[in-house]
Amino acid sequence: MQATSKSMPKSAARQGGAQQPRTPEPRRFDPLAMLSNSEMQAALGSGLIMLTAWAVSGWSEVLSVLLYVVSYALGGWIKAKEGVETLVKERDLDVNLLMIAAALGAASIGYWNEGAMLIFIFALSGALESYTMERSKKDISSLLALKPATAVRIEQGAMSEVTIDQLMLGDLLLVRPGELVPADGKVCRGESSVNQASITGESLPVDKTPGSEVFAGTVNGEGPLYIEVTKTAENTLFAKIIRMVEEAENEVPDSQRFIKRLESVYARVVVAATVLLIALPPFLLDWSWSNTFYKAMVFLVVASPCALVSSIMPAMLSAISKSARKGILFKGGVHLENMARTSVVAFDKTGTLTEGVPQVTDFIAGTGYDREELLAVSASIEKLSGHPLAEAVVALAEAEHITLREVKESRSVTGWGIEGVIDGRLWRIGKSNLLDEETSAAQQPGADNWNALRSRLEQEGKTVSLIMDGDTVAGMIALQDTVRPQAAAAVRKLQELGIRVAMLTGDREATAQVIAGKAGVDLVFAGLLPEDKVTHVKALREQYGHVIMVGDGVNDAPALATATVGMGMGMKGSGAALEIADVVLMNDNIEEIAGTVALARRTQRIVKQNMVFAVTVIAALMISNFVQGIALPFGVVGHEGSTILVILNGLRLLR
Repeated sequence: MQATSKSMPKSAARQGGAQQPRTPEPRRFDPLAMLSNSEMQAALGSGLIMLTAWAVSGWSEVLSVLLYVVSYALGGWIKAKEGVETLVKERDLDVNLLMIAAALGAASIGYWNEGAMLIFIFALSGALESYTMERSKKDISSLLALKPATAVRIEQGAMSEVTIDQLMLGDLLLVRPGELVPADGKVCRGESSVNQASITGESLPVDKTPGSEVFAGTVNGEGPLYIEVTKTAENTLFAKIIRMVEEAENEVPDSQRFIKRLESVYARVVVAATVLLIALPPFLLDWSWSNTFYKAMVFLVVASPCALVSSIMPAMLSAISKSARKGILFKGGVHLENMARTSVVAFDKTGTLTEGVPQVTDFIAGTGYDREELLAVSASIEKLSGHPLAEAVVALAEAEHITLREVKESRSVTGWGIEGVIDGRLWRIGKSNLLDEETSAAQQPGADNWNALRSRLEQEGKTVSLIMDGDTVAGMIALQDTVRPQAAAAVRKLQELGIRVAMLTGDREATAQVIAGKAGVDLVFAGLLPEDKVTHVKALREQYGHVIMVGDGVNDAPALATATVGMGMGMKGSGAALEIADVVLMNDNIEEIAGTVALARRTQRIVKQNMVFAVTVIAALMISNFVQGIALPFGVVGHEGSTILVILNGLRLLR
C-alpha cells in the first residue's frame, strides 16, 4: 500500500486539492465578508459622499450639489438599472423605480440631502438583503466547491489521471488521504474514515472497509482507499444533490408569488395615488405646490412595499440553509411552506421505520440436533442463495464464528426455498407451509409442537422458515426486520407537535402491528400494493389535511408524488424515490423530521410577523403623513429601517 501510494504522480496527488475534512460550523456575523459585497460598498460610498456634501453645503452650494449627484449615482445606479430592466423587459413597475422616483422628486424641490438619505438607506437595505440571501445559500452552494474534477484510475497496474467524465462503471480508482472521493463506488481495498458531512450532514467521519459504499464529494481520511466505480458522474448522489440545489434556488413559494403579483399592482396604485396627490390638493385644499409635492414624495417613500417584499425569501432561504447543514435538502421553498401545515406523517415500513435488513431472532434446533451443527448446515446451504433471509442466516453463523461445510448438489426449489447435500444427507430450508400440507412433515409426532411454535413466532411479526433433514423437521428459523433505534423517538417527537403518524406497508398485518407497536405509530395500513399506498395517502389528505410521505423504495415513489410533501431517504433510497421526493434526508435520520417540521412552522411564524410588521409600519407612516405631517428623513428611516428589521428577523433562522 505504502509503496503504491508513494509512486503516484505529483499531478495525481493534487487531485481534489488535498482538501481537509470539513464539518458544518455555526454561521457567525462576518463584517469583512459583508464589506466585500459590491452592493454594500456602493451603499456605504454613497453615504460617505452624502455626509461630505452636507458638510460643504454651508460654504459651497455648487460643490454640495455635485457631491449629491455623485451620491445619487453611486447608491442608486444598481437599483435604477434593476427597475428599468423590469419596466422594459416585463413592462412592469417595481419598488426600485418608486424609490428612485421619490429621491429625484425630493431633489427637484431642493431636498437634496433627504433624497440622498433615501438612496443611501434603500441601497443599504438592498445590499443587506443580498448579503443575507447569499449567506443563507452558502451552506448549499458550497457543495459546488467540493465537486471533484479528476480521478486517479488504475489500469493494468498503471496509474493515470483522468477527468471525472471519463470514468466508466467498474473502473478501479485510488483515493489518497485528504483527497476528495471522485465517484460513487465500493471500497475494494484499504481502510479509512471518510468525512461525509457535505453529503449526509454527519458530523463525525464514517469508517470504511472493503465492501463499504462511498460517495463522490466526500473527503478521505487517514488511509488510502481503492474504489470500484458503481455510478457514472451524472448519476452520482453528489450530482443529484447539485440538481436539487438548482431546483431549490429556482423554486418560489406560493406566498412569494403572491407578494410579487401584489407588488406589481401595488406599485401602479402608489404611482397613480402620487400623481393625484400632486395634482389635486392645491385646488381642493389650497395647499402650496411645494408643500403638496413634498407630502407626495413622503407618501411615495412610505407607501412603497420594500419591507413586505423582503418578508419571505430571506427567511425561507435561511431555513433551507439551516436544514442543509443537518443533511436535509429541500427542492424549493414551497415544500418548506407546505411542511409547516403538516397534519399527518406517513411512513413506509421497510427501510424507513425499520433497518430494511432482516435478522435472525430465533434459531431453534429440534430434539436430537445440536444447535451449532444445525446452524453450520443451514448457513452452508444458505450461502449459495442471494435471498435477504438467507444472508441473515449466514450473518448469524459468521457472528458466532461457525465453520461452514462443503455443499453438493445444491438447487433452488422455486416458490419454497433451497436444498443441498452435506456429507451424503439431504437438507432442505424453506417456507413453513409444509406443516399445513399433507406431507410427512405435517404428520410426524412433533408436528403439533412445531405448529404451536410457528403460530407464536408469527404473532410476534416474524417470518418463519423450516430446516428439514430429509422429510423430518430438524429446526426452525425466525427472522424479523428490526426497528430503527431512533424510530420510536422520531414518532414521539412528531406526536408532541400534534401530528398523527401512520405506517403504510405491503407486509402482513401481524408483522405490521408488531412494528407499529414498537414504533408507537397511530395508524397502521398493511398488505398494500403501491397503488394502495396512493389511495391511502389521498384518503389521509382528505380526512386530516396536509400529509408528509416518507419512503425509500421504488414502490414508494407513487405515494411520495401524491403526498403534500414527499420525503426520500438519501442513503439507502432508490433513484426513483430520490427523484420524486420534495425533501431528501441525506443521513436517513428520521428523528430529524420533527425538528424540520418545527423549523418550517417557525419560519411561517417569522414570515407572518414580518408581513404584519411591514403592513403596520406602512399604514402608520401613511396616516401620519396626512394627519400630522412627517419629515422626509423620518419617513425614509421608518420605511427603510423596517425593511432592514424584517431581513434581520429572517436571518435569525440561521442560528
